[in-house]
Amino acid sequence: MRKKEREITDRSVLEELLRRCRVCRLGLYDGAWPYVVPVNFGYAKGCIYVHSSLKGRKMEILRDHPRVCFEVDLEVEVVTGERPCDYTTNYKSVIGFGQAQLLEDEEAKLEGLRAIMRNHGGPTEGFRPEVLPKTAVIRITIESMTGKSNPPHQDWE
Repeated sequence: MRKKEREITDRSVLEELLRRCRVCRLGLYDGAWPYVVPVNFGYAKGCIYVHSSLKGRKMEILRDHPRVCFEVDLEVEVVTGERPCDYTTNYKSVIGFGQAQLLEDEEAKLEGLRAIMRNHGGPTEGFRPEVLPKTAVIRITIESMTGKSNPPHQDWE
């Protein structure tokens, strides 16, 4: 990372940021083109969970190319100034890499859906049984992640 003073390396801080964010951007690659898609997500036990239709471009790519990049950000604010070089952006972000797996087991799917609902402060019970077979739940096992903050927060490390 070029600006080391902005780097967040403490895993507990990174996990807290993941729990506070509401939207995750997945970076996928189909072998020819990159594809970035925003998704609702949940974080639990070192994994990100997302849900999807069983069909569509995201699912087609993930079935053939399960390696992903993810990005979340929060507290984003553009700070203006009198001159162009006085402008900056305040933010906190996490970028990571991992392996995506389509969950087949009903209990594993429910665990992922509960993680998503917890992340959004919603109910974690009451999923309709007839919807589960029609819903894709993807677990992304995080292999690495780093964070960044502007302005830097020295008290996090």
